[in-house]
Amino acid sequence: MTENNLLRVDDLTIGFRQEDQIQYAVTGSSFVVAAGKTLAIVGESGSGKSVSSLSLMQLLNKEKVVFSSGRFTLGSSLADVSDGTTVNPTNTILAQLRGKKIAMVFQEPMTSLNPVMKCGEQVEEVLKKHLGVSHEKARKRTLELFQEVKLPRPDSMLDSYPHQLSGGQRQRVMIAMAIACEPKLLIADEPTTALDVTVQQEILLLLKQLQKQRGMGMIFITHDLGVVEEMADDILVMKKGQVVEYGSAADVLKRPSHEYTRGLLQCRPKAGNKHKRLLTVRDFEEHAMPEASNRIEKAIENIDFLCVSELCKTYTSTSFFAKTKQEVHAVDHVSFQISKGETLGLVGESGCGKTTLSRMLLGLIPATSGEIEFALQNRSYNVAAMSASEMRSIRKEIQIIFQDPYSALNPKHTVAKALIEPMTVHGIGTSKDERRSMAIELLNKVGLSEQHIDRYPHEFSGGQRQRIVIARALACKPSFIICDESVSALDVSVQAQVLNLLNDLKYEFGLTYLFISHDLRVVYYMSDRIMVMNKGKIEEIGLADDVFNHPQSNYTRKLLSAIPGKAL
Repeated sequence: MTENNLLRVDDLTIGFRQEDQIQYAVTGSSFVVAAGKTLAIVGESGSGKSVSSLSLMQLLNKEKVVFSSGRFTLGSSLADVSDGTTVNPTNTILAQLRGKKIAMVFQEPMTSLNPVMKCGEQVEEVLKKHLGVSHEKARKRTLELFQEVKLPRPDSMLDSYPHQLSGGQRQRVMIAMAIACEPKLLIADEPTTALDVTVQQEILLLLKQLQKQRGMGMIFITHDLGVVEEMADDILVMKKGQVVEYGSAADVLKRPSHEYTRGLLQCRPKAGNKHKRLLTVRDFEEHAMPEASNRIEKAIENIDFLCVSELCKTYTSTSFFAKTKQEVHAVDHVSFQISKGETLGLVGESGCGKTTLSRMLLGLIPATSGEIEFALQNRSYNVAAMSASEMRSIRKEIQIIFQDPYSALNPKHTVAKALIEPMTVHGIGTSKDERRSMAIELLNKVGLSEQHIDRYPHEFSGGQRQRIVIARALACKPSFIICDESVSALDVSVQAQVLNLLNDLKYEFGLTYLFISHDLRVVYYMSDRIMVMNKGKIEEIGLADDVFNHPQSNYTRKLLSAIPGKAL
């Protein structure tokens, strides 16, 4: 280990006990992290990325984990975990280093932060535990940390609860907590996955600034290869627990040697590739460098399927002490049309009104004013003026695919019940057996099989769960589907499969989409036109190529300039 190397991991093999067997999640992994440098670990879900990092922090379940081999060297501290069963209970070196020498920023700050503790208190707790400082010193240092991570109004943030902060602000609190004890190594596990492109850019810039100021080594775990290009000095590519490629960022990104790495790089939507089907990792593993085929296309009918006119949603906020009411215009006089068979992309930062607009289109929240007219069943329906009971008559025509497939599915219901229940409610099919046959047919449409129908959501991967959610949306034979961040949490290869699937289904069933995402590359690839929202208003709307390549609004140019890894 050279003097500049901060961390060295040798021959790490990790398994988990499952009944009488051991399932290995990581096999023979070795790598180094230099001081002041960033190692990016990339790969699909289940490749062993997070397990490797959690093992460094000793955060794995000690009753189930098995370390068959492995040695960690952090500076002058050595930890041998190769006793063949589990981490040696007498080996407390890593436990002592955790927090002071190694810290971690997790993917989802809302689940990592204590919801009943103020943000300031949570950082103070770390300082008191590891440094033994007084309450006054801990609070003063926490304020300095909040200023360092560039939280707005840091004084008030000390006494704010996590739910009162935005996603980007919560992630800054997590970063402040992680750097509180001046760690030498920072592990960032998918820290920007659920963030808007501009907030993501801010967080990435912040991490790089903190690393430069403190000389930290960093392990950055992500499935976004654009982010990897922005952050990494070295890249470790993992597949099914094994390291398949390891080298400098320039070599791995520009001259990948393994077909799996080439597959990951080619799965991402690219400018100029709009009319090609996306390649997947499987394509590269089964054929060496296959050519991308054209995706299925169908001409857009010159018929207004959805017309939105002067739509508004205003919320009134009141304070216990305030005498006046404050109005918040979540959606402010929005007007647009979607043609039959068209995909309209909708982009904008958090709080711009995307989700509020989509919920009004579905009739889930009432509009303050304006009209929403759907051309359904050879009739025109004004959703904004319909009651809940009236909406039931057209509910099956308008469906949504949610962002998180796990929370969108009832964990106590099998796939069969998830698919058959909406058919029963809307009178589709005449018998239970017929509906079950229809459910199996839907599973086949989305790339699953009959053997999956009696399983529960936890028995599937994230990509498979998203396919089940898509099948459920199709169960009612809808005309219009809102895709609300439906691929944002998926690995690039699974994302490519789902995007290809959505395009195929659009052609086969004559669907019309509203496609909402913070990934501008994905929106460009999927959309015929793109609509940009900012603070409740439409900032810009036009053909996808025009908006992406020749933006008219400064706000749109700002969003496009924040896309990570534009050279890839």
